[in-house]
Amino acid sequence: MEEILKLDNVSLTYQSENGETQAVKNLSFTVNKGQFIAIIGPSGCGKTTVLSLIDGLIKPTVGKIFFKGSEHVLTTKHIGYMLQRDELFAWRTIENNVFLPLEIKKINNAKNREYAKNLIEKYGLSEFKKAYPNQLSGGMRQRAALIRTLVFNPEILLLDEPFSALDYQTRLNVCDDVYSIISLEKKTAVLVTHDIGEAISMADEVLVLSKRPATVIAHHVLDLDKSKLPLKRREDKNFAKWFDILWKELNYDA
Repeated sequence: MEEILKLDNVSLTYQSENGETQAVKNLSFTVNKGQFIAIIGPSGCGKTTVLSLIDGLIKPTVGKIFFKGSEHVLTTKHIGYMLQRDELFAWRTIENNVFLPLEIKKINNAKNREYAKNLIEKYGLSEFKKAYPNQLSGGMRQRAALIRTLVFNPEILLLDEPFSALDYQTRLNVCDDVYSIISLEKKTAVLVTHDIGEAISMADEVLVLSKRPATVIAHHVLDLDKSKLPLKRREDKNFAKWFDILWKELNYDA
């Protein structure tokens, strides 16, 4: 498999008036093209910090991050970042919200707008393209947010607890939605979540982080049927086994 992303002994230390705080320590892992990786860890361990490092929002104090074997080439054109909330602008229609990254990146040409319109059509939002966010359900808003993230065709998707603002029933359905779109678009994805079941049901592999400073304490390749949607994967005979393993690892020093 083609390696698309690699973190090599990455550490991050914050400087403040009260001294130094190490957030990440000797973090190493790789992500191959087309993989769906989930990262879980104790609350406050630095999961979102890891995504910020990958995205280039912050630079590691020590260590290197590689994209397709080269260092220092990750840019916002390679990465789509989906946040905890959809962050759709209330005064823009769904279609215009989807167009927003094209405007920001100054690639708002006819070809890219047509690609955006095709995504809206392909994933069932054409009926609502002229609607405003407050006219859509939470699940449909998240679908619109994902389409907006895909609109400039990034190579890696970073998902920062993108379902946490939804109620339990809605998030189960939206997990299926998001997984289907990512699979059909053949995207590489890194998901940060506090939900063990979500990680197992969506990912090919799961990384377990320690308490701060975050480092990888376990790396699992899951053996669930990848052809099934996340909701169906929860019925897999191995689901409970993996839940027990990950629960114990998350609470190993609690």
